[in-house]
Amino acid sequence: MANAVAVLSVGFLLRFGGEVSIGHSFLLALGAYVSAIMEREFGVSLLVSLPVAAVAGAVLGLAFAGPSRALSGIYLAIATMALALSVPEMILQLGPVAGGYEGLYVSRPVIPGVSIDLQRYYLPLVALGLVVVLLARFRRSRQGLVLLTARDHPRAAEAFGFSGGYARLAAFAISATVAAIAGALLAFATSTVSPNSFTLSTSIYLLVGTVIGFGSLGLVAAMAGGAFITLIPQVFAAWGDWVPIIYGAALLLVVTLGHRAAEALAMLKARFAGGPRNV
Repeated sequence: MANAVAVLSVGFLLRFGGEVSIGHSFLLALGAYVSAIMEREFGVSLLVSLPVAAVAGAVLGLAFAGPSRALSGIYLAIATMALALSVPEMILQLGPVAGGYEGLYVSRPVIPGVSIDLQRYYLPLVALGLVVVLLARFRRSRQGLVLLTARDHPRAAEAFGFSGGYARLAAFAISATVAAIAGALLAFATSTVSPNSFTLSTSIYLLVGTVIGFGSLGLVAAMAGGAFITLIPQVFAAWGDWVPIIYGAALLLVVTLGHRAAEALAMLKARFAGGPRNV
């Protein structure tokens, strides 16, 4: 369920920003470590740390979107990949604050007296449902239509007073917020966070999971992508040297879709459904 929320964060940027990010593992790590550090230092549960992680994700999304606003397509993908590559080393540089190689544990229940195992399942499930509902409402809102218009018809959006820069910042901020929430949920669901949990492979898994769900922001697509991320690494564990080749090919497929990635996924979905090819 937590991985499904992470897939939604990548899918949102793809759908509303028309861009591909290979750096969402950085945002997942941010949310996870904010939650774990707050529990260790202040003794608070996920109920308190989750909003803080969401705000931290939004701030980081805005901080990255501003300087990179001139980048798009494969250039933006490479720039975000630099974030993913730096995550493990950055965590280790924090030293005792982040727990080093061993990481940190998340064990405080949200609801005292209720089995922690039940909470680790149902809390991410409830959060996934809420995120899906909120994104669906956003899609039908005025702000959502503005972002879609700015993605498909930037000149028309500017004629109505909405710049492409605003749309880009909003798409990155919302996507980063959802990713940080997913990271906090992931820390709670797995009970531990460590540098090895947030590598470049994690970002690639998210991209492939998004493709599995055809870039949709619906519940079924998100759960399909989340299940893929959770189960496929275990299936491929015995494939040895073939694993990097498989995921490298999947990464190239996503990146080469270019800045019209959302439309390309929609065409692919329509083709599988037997609908018209021109969407």
